[in-house]
Amino acid sequence: MLQIEGIKLNLEGSEDLLRAKAALALRLPPEAVEELCVLRKALDARDGVRWVYTLRVRVKGEEKVLRRCGSRQVSKVLETPYGLPPAVSGPDIPPVVVGAGPGGLFCALALARCGAPPILLERGWDVERRAADVERFWETGLLDAESNVQFGEGGAGAFSDGKLNTGTRDPRHRFILEALVSHGAPESILYDARPHVGTDYLRRVLKSLRRELTDLGCDIRFGCRLTGLELKDGRLSALAVEGPEGSCRLPARAAVLALGNGARDTFQMLHDAGVPMESKPLAVGVRIEHRQADIDFAQYKALAGHPRLPAASYKLSCHLENGRGVFSFCVCPGGRVVAAASEPGRAVTNGMSLYARDGENCNGGLLVGVTPRDFPGEGPLAGIAFQRELEERAYAAGGGGFFAPAQRVEDFLLRRSSRGPEAVSPTYRPGVRWRNLWEVLPEWLCQSLAEALPLLDQKVRGYAAPDAVLTAVESRSSCPLRILRDEAGQSPVRGLWPCGEGAGYAGGILSAAADGLRTAESVLETL
Repeated sequence: MLQIEGIKLNLEGSEDLLRAKAALALRLPPEAVEELCVLRKALDARDGVRWVYTLRVRVKGEEKVLRRCGSRQVSKVLETPYGLPPAVSGPDIPPVVVGAGPGGLFCALALARCGAPPILLERGWDVERRAADVERFWETGLLDAESNVQFGEGGAGAFSDGKLNTGTRDPRHRFILEALVSHGAPESILYDARPHVGTDYLRRVLKSLRRELTDLGCDIRFGCRLTGLELKDGRLSALAVEGPEGSCRLPARAAVLALGNGARDTFQMLHDAGVPMESKPLAVGVRIEHRQADIDFAQYKALAGHPRLPAASYKLSCHLENGRGVFSFCVCPGGRVVAAASEPGRAVTNGMSLYARDGENCNGGLLVGVTPRDFPGEGPLAGIAFQRELEERAYAAGGGGFFAPAQRVEDFLLRRSSRGPEAVSPTYRPGVRWRNLWEVLPEWLCQSLAEALPLLDQKVRGYAAPDAVLTAVESRSSCPLRILRDEAGQSPVRGLWPCGEGAGYAGGILSAAADGLRTAESVLETL
């Protein structure tokens, strides 16, 4: 097949025109295009607003057509589709996958499809029960420490915007997207330049994926937390597990540690057991919330509100004179700010949106980069202590009940407490308390945010609008440690495979799922 890049349509243009435009690029009549599919669809708002497509087409005599058209837009498709490893005979002791987030689920899926269905342990609950627990938490402030936004089927991504974009190119990505579509995700994720599923679709996908795993022989155990390792001669021999029926010893020769970045007690246990790990950089800050209509206007100008345009997003960054980077993170157009705590007495914010992205506000993380030099103390767990301190400050400032401290941008820049909202109504539940964030967060963190806001406003007008709302604290953007592994993906403690975002090797749903596949390949090779 041939690939054609840079095919443009204005907002009123029909996709029925793509065949004719592809033929024009190939210098062929439209009827010569035997097959056409959209590989990528992106919105370009730099000079006007238009859709830009990358197409794949099938024509007769492709080599001759490629030579004759002589266009840089056109190239031959050379990518090889990703395929799972060859099937294996299931071992006497099945592999164990710890964690049912994107990394764990796709690792389990690959193992199961290749003849080695694992035991899948998840400390939280299935998405149906988990959704009810989370909704109750948001409504009442009553936290279930084992069933929340961090823990349960689907991981933290099940209560997010469901973004599937990544900065890396990996043939596994297409496999993941196609698997998600086969389980109920919208087909648009196969070609959107910024694909997202939304938390509503993700829940449907998780139920369907669970059925496939069960049909393939996976033993899925919810409410089961890893509490210990049994090692023999530096190699894994069994796992200690705490479940609904009490403690048990689970024989294991291969265990995948697909932990979420909130599994702090598990990190402590692994460290105490001698599993090598190290600190790594992360980013912390606040959620910033605007009216979606204002972000639409900033990005689309006079075309804001056009029925064919999606809710606008943004991606911003700047580098400050103090050496720190400040950037937007996990922007949720038409979404809301959510309580994402997993521990008593510690407030955490995150963002979430439905597939339609039709809420009144747009929110995103506004984060400042930090390094292990900023952590109190030393050792691989110092970053967790750093996060906890920020979360405890936020909880105290919220007055308990997981209320979060909030402040209008105008008041933040003037270092004064806010009295309440104006144009932007905060969406965080259980609710916010209006505070002066300079009295809640470290001086250096607030100073960095204050310096960055005017700079980012130059890139998206209205970003530092007086009525925009800052809600603290965003502390779980990534894991502050990395569980070490070799080139084959295995820990120095043989039989353990650290995997995904919680182990320090991914930064989102798609990259975590890809790391799950990569880890499954390594496990299958040893089997």
